[in-house]
Amino acid sequence: MKLAERTVRWIVIGLCAVAALRVFVFAAAFPFFNNVDEQAHVDLVVKYAHAKPPRGIEPFASEAALYFAVYSTPEYFVTPEQYGGQYPPPNWLLPQDELQKILDDEIPFWESRLNHESGEPPLCYALAGGWMNVGRLVGLRGLPLLYWVRFLNVGIAAALVWVGFAATRSTFPDNQFLQLGVPALLAVWPQSAFYSIQGDALSPLCFGIAFLGLTKMLQHERVGIVVPIWTGFAIAATCLVKTSNLPLPLIATAAIALETFLSARKGTLQPALITLAVFVVAVAVPIGIWFAWNHQHFGDLTATKSKIELLGWTRKPIHEWWHHPIFTLHGSKEFWTELVASFWRGEFVWHLQRMASAAADAFYAISSAVVILATGALLLRRQSKQNEQRLILWVALLSFVSLVAFLVLLSISFDFGQCPYPSREHPYFTSGRLLNAAAVPFFLLFAYAIDQFSSWTKREWLRWTLLCATVLFLTVSQLQVNAPAFSSGYNFFHRKSL
Repeated sequence: MKLAERTVRWIVIGLCAVAALRVFVFAAAFPFFNNVDEQAHVDLVVKYAHAKPPRGIEPFASEAALYFAVYSTPEYFVTPEQYGGQYPPPNWLLPQDELQKILDDEIPFWESRLNHESGEPPLCYALAGGWMNVGRLVGLRGLPLLYWVRFLNVGIAAALVWVGFAATRSTFPDNQFLQLGVPALLAVWPQSAFYSIQGDALSPLCFGIAFLGLTKMLQHERVGIVVPIWTGFAIAATCLVKTSNLPLPLIATAAIALETFLSARKGTLQPALITLAVFVVAVAVPIGIWFAWNHQHFGDLTATKSKIELLGWTRKPIHEWWHHPIFTLHGSKEFWTELVASFWRGEFVWHLQRMASAAADAFYAISSAVVILATGALLLRRQSKQNEQRLILWVALLSFVSLVAFLVLLSISFDFGQCPYPSREHPYFTSGRLLNAAAVPFFLLFAYAIDQFSSWTKREWLRWTLLCATVLFLTVSQLQVNAPAFSSGYNFFHRKSL
């Protein structure tokens, strides 16, 4: 039975609300400051809020240091046993004289430390800094203001669900399972980056918008200049959120160039060339400006050289790359399992233990591998008449794979010295949040694999059963994994203790 278009839209709006509610609840449950460098990211938000972007690797700002001293929880990094079995009350509840002693110690400590994330791209921090200033205008201060900044992710998560729906509908206008399946998966995606102040929550929205534009450009011979302009800007924005997203413009440009080549065979070369040129300019100008800023203030195009030096990494000769354990069966399994699991559920720890479920992590690793391999095999073997859809699916697949390959390249090309992560003992970049930009393409592939498997088995009911089972599994597993945070006396729900 096919649902009315109006009904489908209302279902997707409901899924947007589910995503917004999920992110609000979990972002409120987790106290500040988590193990995924949240101190460093908050410091950058503060600096951008004051219109003082870093011009090099800089120390932490005094305002950020004040937040760290007053509102930090020990629950991420210290076990309760180290406090005699029970954590102390938050610092903001201490008498003024005791609090002042802590401030006198903690603030100079943070002000003397360098923020290794100073060279990160500016877009997320500029947006969050502006949002922080809005919070100040409505009278928010202290802990409520920090949560106000974190709650920016509520709107981002809701928008991501709608963009996922729009991109899927643009590619598969007659397949309501995919149109509902992709936003359903995005609505319950348990990635903890959305529960933190960091740029990794914005990446999937920016590239999701870009992917929507690509679906239009790759399916229509004449799209004018507006679509390639905003698509190019969205691709550029993706890179201005996270440096690790730099492979994505290459994939997008290659896809449009291929479509331009095919257009020449159809006799429509001129409009295709115009589309390609406009797109490339729209991508290149913002990224070029960012490169120029980095070169002037940090000494290299991507502002990563000073960070690498600060962390103590050194580049290995190419002939040493091939001795990396990632090229062994055990190493590749370890890399894939940890990377994909953290792409699904994030990287938070609690009481020094990873917030994870062994069963859920196994599902993430196995199902993701099956989806990537199966869709790749289908695209290689199937000679579909709908070549535009095949090209879009290839873009989706290569977008995800290119980010994985980039992390492999980073893993094998550095000696990490005394750095705790990555380290010489565990020389892998397994931060799945660095794959977040490809969320919309990945979940399109995931839903597509379910759809194709159900068609192959000729059981139409199976696709909805598998989708609902996956959504239920994701919902239950993240409730189970994240449950300990709700009892924290340092979180948003206990703010009335202020």
